[in-house]
Amino acid sequence: MSAKYLSGTEVAKAILNDVHEQVEVLKEKGIVPGLGTILVGGDLASAGYVRKKHQTCAEVGVSSFNIDIAEDASQKDLMAAIESFNNNDEVDAYILQYPLPKQFDFNAAMSAMLASKDADGLHPENLGKLVLQEEGPLPCTPAGIVEILKHYNIDVSGKNVVVVGRGTTLGRPLSLLLSMKADGCNAAVTTVHSGVANIDHYTLQADIIICAVGIHNFIKPAMVKAGAVVISGGISWDGKKLLPDVAETVGEKAQWITPRIGGVGPTTVAMLLKNTVLAAQKRAM
Repeated sequence: MSAKYLSGTEVAKAILNDVHEQVEVLKEKGIVPGLGTILVGGDLASAGYVRKKHQTCAEVGVSSFNIDIAEDASQKDLMAAIESFNNNDEVDAYILQYPLPKQFDFNAAMSAMLASKDADGLHPENLGKLVLQEEGPLPCTPAGIVEILKHYNIDVSGKNVVVVGRGTTLGRPLSLLLSMKADGCNAAVTTVHSGVANIDHYTLQADIIICAVGIHNFIKPAMVKAGAVVISGGISWDGKKLLPDVAETVGEKAQWITPRIGGVGPTTVAMLLKNTVLAAQKRAM
């Protein structure tokens, strides 16, 4: 492999060091930041993500709270959990772990969340602020990807960026974020998806490719021009093995590539904690 690795683990470490320092400042004021999680159903991958978030909270001094909801529970039970965290002054911000079992309405639950307690940046009000480029919590995975690019001094401004995927948690907000006139952004962004024929026509012209479709090895070497930057934002699972959207052989053509383990995931968690501390700082005002 000739490509250099974009280690999200290294980027997350730097973000979390700063978060820890801010937590200590808040504690001197008598405020302990608190992150809440709501886990619906028994999906093993989702449960693993939630455990990691709570482990990271402990590492940086943030209190953590969790509500488990059974897969055969009702939407009413989910809404009660949302209301519980809305009214809990110890919880500065919280997330609803995605995806949910099919019978639950994710959008309705997100709309019931207090926008000020949205740790994931996915509340309709906060997504609207992203569109208007107003201050608010940024979606964690897109923001983490921007931080990775900035950390490795990869110039994005004016570059041809192709985002593969248009989901509300990653592809769509990432396309908005990267196109904004802001530090680490200001790119020419093209979004492609399952309804676009000949996706390789677009990716072969890209300086930076970010794939967020959740299909193993979706991006192959033949779809990438020499020297491109390639980031796997989406994942899938084979049992307990994590599988990236980008084939590892892409590293033979790319200049930079995310590793199979320790890519975008760690920065997503780090940005979640950053959003939580920002919410706690507002409580301290």
